[in-house]
Amino acid sequence: MSPLLRILFVVLIAYPVTLLWLGINVRHRERLPLKGPAIVAANHNSHLDILVLYSLFALRLIPRVRPAAAADYFLRHRWLAWFSRSVVGIVPVARGGARRGNDPLEGCYAALARGEVLIVFPEGTRGEPERMAQLKSGIWYLVKRFKGLTVTPVFLHGLGRSMPKGSFLPLPLFVDVFVGKPLVFGEDKKEFMRQLNERFTQLRSKTAPTAEPSAEEKHHA
Repeated sequence: MSPLLRILFVVLIAYPVTLLWLGINVRHRERLPLKGPAIVAANHNSHLDILVLYSLFALRLIPRVRPAAAADYFLRHRWLAWFSRSVVGIVPVARGGARRGNDPLEGCYAALARGEVLIVFPEGTRGEPERMAQLKSGIWYLVKRFKGLTVTPVFLHGLGRSMPKGSFLPLPLFVDVFVGKPLVFGEDKKEFMRQLNERFTQLRSKTAPTAEPSAEEKHHA
C-alpha cells in the first residue's frame, strides 16, 4: 500500500467528487479522531460513502485512515484487488469467515494495533437509499480488544439518493454529514450496541423530515 497513491486518490478523486460535484455540509468535524487507534462508524448507502469520509480528514492523516470493506466484493479480481488495497487502502473483511473457522476481523485488529483510524460500516453492507439497516455487533469485538479507543459515529445523508446501490454515476446532489460524540467501550454488548444505535438515531433526527426510518426503529415500532 503506497501512501502517495492514497493521497493522490483523495486529491484527484475524493475531493473533486465530494466537494465540486456533490457539495457537502459537515457538522462537528472537530469530533473526528486525529490519531489512532480509533474507529469511525458510518451508515452505508453508497460507494460514495468512502470518498466523502476520506474528504473529512486532512491530507496528512490520510495514510493512517483505512476503511474496512468486504473482501468478496473488492478483491474479486486482480485489478480491483490491487486498486482497493494499494490506492483506496481498504482493510479486507471476509464476510462469513467465522463460519469457516477464521476471524473475519483479523485485518481490522492489525490496523488498530498499528495505530490507524479504522472506518467501519456497522450495517455490514449498503442498504436501501436513505435507510439504515440493523447494526451488526462486530464493532463491539473490535472495541473490546482495544479498550480505551473511541468510536465516533458519522451519519451521511443524501448519498443514497445520489448514487444508490446498483448505480454507476452519481447525481450532483448535496450531502449532509453529521459527526456525533465519541462512544467508548462498554462490557455489555447489548447495551453498547443500543447506545451506538441511539447515537445514529440522534444524528439522523437532524436531517430533513423526509428521511426514512431505520430498520431498528421499525423493529421497535
